[in-house]
Amino acid sequence: MNNAPNNNSAITNDCLIELGTEELPPISLKSLSEDFAKLVSQALNDAGLPAASIEVYATPRRLGILMRNMQIQQADQVVEKRGPALQAAFDKEGNPSKAAQGFARGCGVEVTDLQQRETDKGAWLYFEKTEIGSSLAQILPEVVATAINKLPIAKKMRWGDQAFEFVRPVKWLVMMIGSNVVEGEVLGVRSGDQSQGHRFHAPGYITFLNASDYVACLASEGKVVASFDERKRIIREQIEQSAANLGGVAHIEEALLNEVTGLVEFPVAVCGTFDAEFLSIPVEALVMTMQDNQKYFALFDQQGALLPNFITISNIDSKQPEMVAKGNERVIRPRFADARFFFEQDQKQPLSQRSELLDKVVFQNKLGSVGDKSRRIAKLAVSIAKQIGADEAQVERAAQLCKCDLMTEMVGEFPKLQGLMGRYYAEFDHEPKAVSDAVEQHYWPKFSGDQLPSNDVAQCVALADRLDSLVGIFGIGQKPSGVKDPFALRRAALSVVRILIEKDLPLNLMQLINKACDALADKFESGSVADDVSDYIFDRLRAYYQEQDISFDIVDAVIVTKPALLSDCDRRVQAVNHFQSNTAAIALAAANKRIANILKKQGIENDDSNDSIAIDETLFEAAVEKQLFQQLIGLQHKVDTLFAEGEYLQGLNELASLRPVVDQFFDDVMVMVDDPAIKANRLALLGRLLNCFRQVADFSRIQS
Repeated sequence: MNNAPNNNSAITNDCLIELGTEELPPISLKSLSEDFAKLVSQALNDAGLPAASIEVYATPRRLGILMRNMQIQQADQVVEKRGPALQAAFDKEGNPSKAAQGFARGCGVEVTDLQQRETDKGAWLYFEKTEIGSSLAQILPEVVATAINKLPIAKKMRWGDQAFEFVRPVKWLVMMIGSNVVEGEVLGVRSGDQSQGHRFHAPGYITFLNASDYVACLASEGKVVASFDERKRIIREQIEQSAANLGGVAHIEEALLNEVTGLVEFPVAVCGTFDAEFLSIPVEALVMTMQDNQKYFALFDQQGALLPNFITISNIDSKQPEMVAKGNERVIRPRFADARFFFEQDQKQPLSQRSELLDKVVFQNKLGSVGDKSRRIAKLAVSIAKQIGADEAQVERAAQLCKCDLMTEMVGEFPKLQGLMGRYYAEFDHEPKAVSDAVEQHYWPKFSGDQLPSNDVAQCVALADRLDSLVGIFGIGQKPSGVKDPFALRRAALSVVRILIEKDLPLNLMQLINKACDALADKFESGSVADDVSDYIFDRLRAYYQEQDISFDIVDAVIVTKPALLSDCDRRVQAVNHFQSNTAAIALAAANKRIANILKKQGIENDDSNDSIAIDETLFEAAVEKQLFQQLIGLQHKVDTLFAEGEYLQGLNELASLRPVVDQFFDDVMVMVDDPAIKANRLALLGRLLNCFRQVADFSRIQS
């Protein structure tokens, strides 16, 4: 098939698509718009109709795509088909054969319409025709409809008596090429050149005269800032300026900023105040109330103290902004009053007295109550404390208290404050600082990249909590599958990895898992729980290093040697990763792979047993054999010492000096000779060499 562009294929114009809807989910608005644009542009590219640039727009009531300098006509295509060879196409009298007739029928023509061509492989019948390319206007409606159907929407809805489904009801559709409307229908709505402006400031229809006028027309006639990123920039600037006017600094979380951007079409910052008396409530509770419930931005002074002010982003440009502020102030006051009431009520009872209530709360039907879990955590945490030298009494106390705030009024109202409120109440009860900190920090890290527990007491409880969950849920056969992970076990496993590695804890992971299993063994459905949990954690370990751009083969090369400590595993991975920059690394990895294959074919295990096999120097026939052996023996003690001290990179660099003699060995020596004694001696030498490297990693697994 050959492409032959027609005269129209080079003509370009701007193309506009706007899908108007009821208010879209603000949290997913940006990703939804980007996915929509990606699907549309990819489909058009595949159709041979690329755009010079693509602009993505999104507001609460619209998804917009403006494709600049869009090719508006597909190139014509010359289609060629080869038929039978001429000698098979005609008889001696020149009459067409059945093969020729069948080929012509398949092409929809007569035999006389076919061409005859000479090629380097002989003469053949050919059919040729030109297919006229489709216009952008012809294919655009189907492209848009298909893209909408492919959007990754978790929950779709129907509206009216329509059978169509989308994230929200569709109200209008704009499809234009330049100044022309593209006729079509998507989700039951006919296309046009009319959109709707701001719901309050410009509630009527507005008409686009040209696709290129989209952004300017929405702004001037519709009172709409179409660009998500532009609205976000405006909102940030307004918040920062408003905060500065109040002598403070705004607390701007990216997630909240994105959500607010997805809630408004014309942002206007409004400042409000609340009674300073509420500042007696924990700051975190106030900030969470403002952010989660009201979508307000909190303000702090230059010293980091919370100010009795907030900033909200209104979707209207009110002539009386003070009234908007007062309305928001009226809303926030009862919420703060409730928080203060809960806080004061909770302090009337020591945190420790709530532990009995945990027995009434189910953790998991087969695993018992939260009280049962707390007792298991305490036992496991104390055993961890003994290994790392943490204060056992404080660890046990922290474990006993760590879930108690779940039974407080404050956490009942604000679940996200679990742990944090426990710390406040523990401090109020005059618990040791390490204990009160651990009550909060045993939940750390809460998300990817989050901070880790700062003290050893908190680390013990954090590890115990997560290992208990992993072992328990795996034990009853409910390990995560696909995207379903109701107990957040992926996060739990990654937290274990991070704490053990980044806090450099001398803890044997398998021993910890077995200890956790002991407390739950009577509830298990299978006997492979420990191994399953270990494998699962090591899978998260691979993901951990992937975020550091360390390749899987390096990680697997280390894991296969089964380091007892994840902290030691990390030192090996980092060493091997750095060693890869050594010029000798690739050659030595190839040599390791060659040795491993040789030993495997001979049924020799790649383990430490190779070191116990005696090597007889008298059986060396080539000088390079003796040279390799002597250099290896000369390095072995030094290298073993370095590896024992965890100086893996230095040890590997020492082994790198063996590269020349290893290369020469494989050039000059035949390992698999007929003499069994000589062969066994050479295999033992190679096994000894392989095991030197295997003290760090199985280099045979590393891709060259």
